[in-house]
Amino acid sequence: MGLLRLKMPPKFQLLALVAFAIAMIVLENQIQKLEESRGKLGKNLSFPMNKSLSDLFNFLIIIYLFVFQVRFVKNVTLWKEMKPAFYHGHVSFLDFTKFGVKKKPIYINVIRDPIERLVSYYYFLRFGDDYRPGLRRRKQGDKKTFDECVAAGGSDCAPEKLWLQIPFFCGHYSECWNIGSKWALEQAKYNLVNEYMLVGVTEELEDFVMMLEAALPRFFKGATELYRTGKKSHLRKTSEKKPPTKEAIARLQQSDIWKMENEFYEFALEQFQYVRAHAVREKDGELYLLAQNFFYEKIYPKTT
Repeated sequence: MGLLRLKMPPKFQLLALVAFAIAMIVLENQIQKLEESRGKLGKNLSFPMNKSLSDLFNFLIIIYLFVFQVRFVKNVTLWKEMKPAFYHGHVSFLDFTKFGVKKKPIYINVIRDPIERLVSYYYFLRFGDDYRPGLRRRKQGDKKTFDECVAAGGSDCAPEKLWLQIPFFCGHYSECWNIGSKWALEQAKYNLVNEYMLVGVTEELEDFVMMLEAALPRFFKGATELYRTGKKSHLRKTSEKKPPTKEAIARLQQSDIWKMENEFYEFALEQFQYVRAHAVREKDGELYLLAQNFFYEKIYPKTT
């Protein structure tokens, strides 16, 4: 990435400015489409919170639209002028080592209960959220509730719409996006355990923030206090969301797709709770990394 500076005549500068403005409008539309298509993976907590922290600790926040894998990998690894940086985006897992680079980014993520996510996404498409309440959404004007959609067998609430968190963690293989793929489920589990430093759940968000602060103070020092005492501007709330009935939930839970997505969610939750129990301890409302639980038996060569 970088800026290309050229000397142009005034009239060409004006044309370039107009072209840039048009490009920004197109980009804004693409961002909205991306935001709507990602399916409400979780409450969008990271960016505003880290914006406050970046002002204090002097690191950059880069929001990206994912287009070309190779170019993105090169930018992240070679863009030394823009480090340290916190990259925030909605993209499937990308294996940097596949492109021959030695240094990989530290992956973190947050997931949520699959039905909760789908319900939130359903109403988000119709009413948006409190982040940009005036923005027109793709399904704006559709007053049908989620329960009514399920009862009518609508496409926006179909079990296939649950298939999202597995493929995002699975990666960029075509099989990841084959709905109901058992291979994709196992690959997603593998990546979660082996490639992500920490994956939290929205139901235990404060603990997730505390663990990030304990493990990565360079980026998250003060995040817990900000989460507890701030205005919660980092938490987007979907407007007009109505909780589904037990009947609607039971109907979705009959699907094999729900069973697989829920298995992945339960796997992530269990892993998160395991890491929390074995890596940190809480004292007086603060979370601390456990003391060193290993020792060096011998060190060569011996120093005099």
